[in-house]
Amino acid sequence: MIVVIDYGMGNLGSIINMLRKFGTEVMLSSRPDDLLPADRLILPGVGAFDAGMRNLRQMGYLDILNHKVIQERTPILGICLGMQLFSRCSEEGLEPGLGWIDAETIRFRFSDANQKLKIPHMGWNTVRASKETPLFSNPEQEKRFYFVHSYHVRCNNSRDILTTTNYGFEFTSAVSCGNILGTQFHPEKSHRFGLEFFKAFLARDPSSP
Repeated sequence: MIVVIDYGMGNLGSIINMLRKFGTEVMLSSRPDDLLPADRLILPGVGAFDAGMRNLRQMGYLDILNHKVIQERTPILGICLGMQLFSRCSEEGLEPGLGWIDAETIRFRFSDANQKLKIPHMGWNTVRASKETPLFSNPEQEKRFYFVHSYHVRCNNSRDILTTTNYGFEFTSAVSCGNILGTQFHPEKSHRFGLEFFKAFLARDPSSP
């Protein structure tokens, strides 16, 4: 069973609807105990880093998340803010992150040549795999996903970088470390590429890249 965590940081209906296309059992959780039987977890989110961490803590999710992800090694997918919360900290606030990925979340900064680029980075963009992974079939095909974000994750270990995307410079658009997977893009808003990605996530061996 997949559990999508509702901690008050965004509309989750499009994720639920896309997962149900595969005939998968999906639960929308607003209680920590809902995570106990989960085979896979999804932590979505839009909004501010500190608000996301405070909500997880105040709703009692932190202990069960660490138990499921670190001890039981349950596969988890973080989307947008959800991926940023995997990092150690963010320039956006003062709260410590989950710290599952050795990374910081930082705001876009552009050189003089790219000053006209708008923040947030919004719309369709291409992602390129940094390592071989079953999450992206047909590596020769251009993969385009939908983005909406002003901050991005800067990994301290290059092995955690799954994909990169160019917006003024190459930034990390997805991370992967064992059972921990995160995307800065929104697969639930990315039509057929999003469907392909969710299908691969459901079939993914957490020991693979």
